[in-house]
Amino acid sequence: MLRQITITRYVQQSLVQQMQRRGYQSKGGVYGYRPLPERSYRVPDEVLKARNSQGNVYRLVEAYRKHGHKVAAINPISIKPQQTSTSIDELTPQFYGLTLDLSVQPQGLISVQLDGQQSTVSSLAKVLEDIYCGDAVSAEFNYIENMEEREWLAQHFEQLVTGYNQHQPNYVISNKAQREVAELLIQSQVWENFMAIRFASVKRYGGEGAESLLAFYWQLLRSAVQANIGDVVVAMTHRGRMALQVTMLNMRPAKIFHKLSGESEFPDKSGAMSDTVTHYHTSEDLEVEGKKIHISLIRNPSHLEAANPVSMGKTRSKQQNAKDGAFSDDPTKPFASEALNVIVHGDAAFAGQGVNQECLNMAYVPHFEVGGSVHLIVNNQVGFTTPGERGRSTAYTSDLAKTIQAPVFHVNGDNPEMVVLITRLAMEYQQEFRKDVFIDMNCFRRWGHNEMDDPTFTNPSIYQIIHNRKSVPDLYVDHLTREGVLSSEDAKAIRQTYWNYLDSELAESKAYAPQASYLKKQWTGLINATDQLTTWDTGLDYQILSYIGHQSIKHPEDFNVHPHLLKTHIEGRRKKLDAGEKLDWSTAEALAIGSLMYQRHNVRISGEDVGRGTFSHRHIMFVDQKSNEMYIPLNSMTGGLGGKLEIAHSILSEEAVLAYEYGMAIDDPNKLIIWEAQFGDFANCAQIGIDNFIVSGATKWMDSNGLVILLPHGYDGAASEHSSCRIERFLQLCDSKETAPDGDNVNVHIVNPTTSAQYFHLLRRQLLRNFRKPLVVVAPKIMLRHPSAASTYIDFQPSTHFHNVIGDSSVNTDQVRKVILCSGKHFFVLDEARKLKNINDTALIRLESLCPFPAYEIQQEIGKYKQAKTYVWSQEEHRNMGAWSFVRPRFQYFTGKQLEYVGRNEASTTATGIGKVHRREAEEIIINSFV
Repeated sequence: MLRQITITRYVQQSLVQQMQRRGYQSKGGVYGYRPLPERSYRVPDEVLKARNSQGNVYRLVEAYRKHGHKVAAINPISIKPQQTSTSIDELTPQFYGLTLDLSVQPQGLISVQLDGQQSTVSSLAKVLEDIYCGDAVSAEFNYIENMEEREWLAQHFEQLVTGYNQHQPNYVISNKAQREVAELLIQSQVWENFMAIRFASVKRYGGEGAESLLAFYWQLLRSAVQANIGDVVVAMTHRGRMALQVTMLNMRPAKIFHKLSGESEFPDKSGAMSDTVTHYHTSEDLEVEGKKIHISLIRNPSHLEAANPVSMGKTRSKQQNAKDGAFSDDPTKPFASEALNVIVHGDAAFAGQGVNQECLNMAYVPHFEVGGSVHLIVNNQVGFTTPGERGRSTAYTSDLAKTIQAPVFHVNGDNPEMVVLITRLAMEYQQEFRKDVFIDMNCFRRWGHNEMDDPTFTNPSIYQIIHNRKSVPDLYVDHLTREGVLSSEDAKAIRQTYWNYLDSELAESKAYAPQASYLKKQWTGLINATDQLTTWDTGLDYQILSYIGHQSIKHPEDFNVHPHLLKTHIEGRRKKLDAGEKLDWSTAEALAIGSLMYQRHNVRISGEDVGRGTFSHRHIMFVDQKSNEMYIPLNSMTGGLGGKLEIAHSILSEEAVLAYEYGMAIDDPNKLIIWEAQFGDFANCAQIGIDNFIVSGATKWMDSNGLVILLPHGYDGAASEHSSCRIERFLQLCDSKETAPDGDNVNVHIVNPTTSAQYFHLLRRQLLRNFRKPLVVVAPKIMLRHPSAASTYIDFQPSTHFHNVIGDSSVNTDQVRKVILCSGKHFFVLDEARKLKNINDTALIRLESLCPFPAYEIQQEIGKYKQAKTYVWSQEEHRNMGAWSFVRPRFQYFTGKQLEYVGRNEASTTATGIGKVHRREAEEIIINSFV
């Protein structure tokens, strides 16, 4: 009989604590971040003594913990000869100079102990082999630096496997649980069979071979409610997704059948273009063991793993709203106390997609941490047609987890009960240490990548095994029948009952009427934008704004601000605010953010270097020059309704970080979420998130979002990498019409503002409107401090708003013979040249909004110039770039006038890297604009 021993504590920091103490600028914490308290851990003296006195025996124990997984027989479709422990030198006692009959004292060496017989090296090795080299589960955790975690994992894993093997009550699931899991697996099998017969030509990406996925979810939800977690946010790819939704997440099969008949999943009036059934989302309140829990299975595009950072952002938003972790007033409350993130990966995609590395790199970064995600890899050992070993350079698909020292449990998918137990252990670890944890479920894919595909073309060996073996549900039913838990008649009844249910749902699908699932709960009160262009009063009394502006630079008297900031930023802003003049870009931004906070809205700015700003202009946070402490003045603002500002300095990543912010934006419409690219062209690294979520999410899924994307842009001699944010790409992604007026309901709003007040109104408008649209701001660089781009207090007053078009008040309309249209910083270049040349017959019109295209305002402005004969679009970008191709057809359609082009010639890169060529091109644009 084996009995358990308990390992006690030793003082050591975890990886999370180490990362949070690498000079991050806050020991006491700022809004959204709080250092974790020290954990006290000590290995008992008697344990250390036992290990030291039997050093070589303990080396053998540690070798099994490190190498045992290499010979575990957990692959249900292995085509390779099974290794044994004797094939690995480190697992042989002789490697450590030990004889098999040597007596040992296992207490202190392992977490279970042999009783009732003589303990020898041989019996100890047998126990270790049963634990670490069995056919149900193995583990990897010895690479984890923190001793407490290693000891905890060794203890709990060894107790679990030993208890399972010996059928101890705490380590087997009850008969009731067995029947529940069996019913889910049988229903999943019936679902797949039903779909194969009734919808034979549909690519359903079924979960056959990976049905134990449902056992994972079964236990996950129970562990979550036992931990009093109220929200679970899940990212999951398409494999087995429908079976999960109809068997566990309350989705009516009629909804799927209705869609497969060619109909939309949304009401006709929604106007949604919709998506495939394997991308459906779920947002459901479930009752698990008598407790309520909400699960959000977020929408996924076919770009595998792209949804993972979205789920992390959505989780963090829920944590913020629930006052979880560092958002709580309780300094001891860790993240994931209220909301949990779960990510289900495919094996090939987890190893192959770079976004996974980015997500893991964010896992413990302040302002991105979510308290540890629970990961399941559905390891069906083939990616489309590529075998696992051809799809990666590592031994396991899960090896990326080691970069953040997350433990990995490799489990046999043929054993749903072990999947349940190991899920329980994974959740216990996550709740104990608030770290990521991985389950690598070795399983198979019964058919090809989809059901129309023949996998034997490329993988005949494994499919010979797959086609000649029983299914996972059938194997489990056989097991429970032998155990006397479930009879074959019971299983048959479950199958027939569920088949009948699906048949009835199919019949009812003809009359199924989709319900509006959007603009509910926290989105209540908002509407879908209409086909009208609306104007919103976003101004405020300057007395309030001046107060907020002064609060944005206020700091404690004993805080050591950088002397340069004291002089230029703090004193400079104070003078501008008092005068009500020369209010520059960063001041206007602070006024917009602070005023929204004053009105109870939380604001988040995310990206690389956002606290200071790429161009050292923002300084919305200060760093004490002696203590290195961070201070965010606006979070100490008195008065108002208590909104908070989170400054999220991101990792050097765009795809995962931008998708993370999108996840926050789709969760809560009352937060202003801003992502700023270091330079505008860096957004191309995030193109997957832009294409598949941000600009198309509302069209496909009716998922509104008010995310703000700031893209610094401008040709100032910085060559091709830092000049253009690729305006043309965003304009191509919008659904603006060429032959009909745009309304607010375009999919994305794209602006190129030229004054600080315009930027102020844009930010405030994002939350004050009764709808949400993503906003792409072609953001300035040199204009951040340009005197002509600054505004006066009058431009911020009540009854002021964002102007889609800014006309020219400096010319006599009767004298104008030429009208030049332009956008952004280029206006100031043209205006300065016009003044220098004393040109009086040319008007300059600024398009501040590109999409929605302001057709009416352009008509109004053009109509002022009765004598104008020539109309020019002037831009600093190349002809095949910028807004030219977008503006020209719309301008000509709505005005009936021809538009000429002035700008750089066509090119394959955005800007030259030769200084004299850049200057010549800039001069030619000015000359040609006024010819």
